[in-house]
Amino acid sequence: MNKKMVGEIDERTPLLLLAGPMFVELFLNIFLNNIDTLMLSHYSERAVGAVGNANQVMFLMIIMFNIIATATSVVVAQYLGAKQFDKMNMIYTVAIVVNFVFGIVLSLGLVFGKGAIFSLLKVPESMRGDAMIYVNIVGGFLFFQAGYNVMLQILRCNGYTKVGMYISLVINIINIIGNFMFLYGPLKFLNLGVAGVAISTVTARAIALIISFVVFYRVKIGKISFRYIRPFPYDMLKQMIKIGLPSAGENLSYNLYQLVLLSFINSMGDNAVNAKVYCSSLISFAMIFSNAAAMATQIITGHLVGAGKNEEACKKVLSTLKVSLPITIAVASINWLISPITLKIFTANQDIIKLAYYIMLVDIFIEIGRCLNMTVVNSLKAAGDYMYTLYIGLLTMWCLGATIGYGLGIVAGIGVAGVFIGTATDECIRGLIVLRRWCKKKWVGKAIVKNDNKEEA
Repeated sequence: MNKKMVGEIDERTPLLLLAGPMFVELFLNIFLNNIDTLMLSHYSERAVGAVGNANQVMFLMIIMFNIIATATSVVVAQYLGAKQFDKMNMIYTVAIVVNFVFGIVLSLGLVFGKGAIFSLLKVPESMRGDAMIYVNIVGGFLFFQAGYNVMLQILRCNGYTKVGMYISLVINIINIIGNFMFLYGPLKFLNLGVAGVAISTVTARAIALIISFVVFYRVKIGKISFRYIRPFPYDMLKQMIKIGLPSAGENLSYNLYQLVLLSFINSMGDNAVNAKVYCSSLISFAMIFSNAAAMATQIITGHLVGAGKNEEACKKVLSTLKVSLPITIAVASINWLISPITLKIFTANQDIIKLAYYIMLVDIFIEIGRCLNMTVVNSLKAAGDYMYTLYIGLLTMWCLGATIGYGLGIVAGIGVAGVFIGTATDECIRGLIVLRRWCKKKWVGKAIVKNDNKEEA
């Protein structure tokens, strides 16, 4: 087994060395996806709604793919940290083969079950035709995304975080060029519309998967072959599902929770809905750094825990928070202060801008809690303490976030800002709870890799 990595990942690894490329990758995804949506909106607003509904369904499928992808990031980081290189090819093969097969099964299920799903979601008849076309093409090849999710985690855990940034840039440019050619350019005469956009998306995802495999073999990270899983390592697969399933459940619960909050806001009228949508666009940029820092810290934590360096892992997470929290607070505060100006990019409606101004104020506290959660929760998962984060997430989201959001937003009549106060309460309380667990080192001893040099709590 080739042991090559970009460099040894340990407590001395600079946070920005890993977080920087992931920051750029996330920024590019958000920025270029907005351009993608803008191009489609000029073609047809009905098409935007159709693709939006289709993507909402497929996003839930992608959460299921992350069962194995999330587990891969934890398992690979810990085994690399423990320097148990002899098992890496087997882990890589299990992860990619299982997620590919799982992806194909879900893709087929989505294609054949799309009619019932769209009826359940009450997708308007005017949008249903385009939505079905999009799902047939993009959903039918969704297993490309399943494979890429795993490969990206493998590359990141081996220190190749810049690869995701470059791939993101390449595939988004390909997607935008493809959309332009089908909607406005030389292929416009085909009149494919949404089908053309779908073809661009699938092509971009296929290229992303191919590039990730090329890099994997080019830098000699390891090998993927069926001979590494004969006989099939069912114990390893069970361990990966055991790690990934709580994370998928937590993400699924969070998305359902967001849909419930959206239903509260929908009842408040168009201005409230539009204010929420516009604020979400601004907020998405504000959380990029804390998200990138959290993902980088997760990788470092996994390596340290695998190496038995629990004390160093504990200090690394706290040092990350010392950097990411002040930056998060500063960015969210600036975002709030300039929101009366930036919101004018989207609307001239002063009622919407006024509602959004208060949302952005509350978001400062949401981002504080979210920064704590993303950093500490990701690190707890990397250390093997994945069930605790699921239980706490379910408890605070539904008992605090949804309850307080409904009470303040609907019952007390505060409106959309009241719903966001519920979210702020959830994020901050949950953040403090998981931070306390991290500081008390309740996660020590839960690692999946057995290392004789591990420290005691």
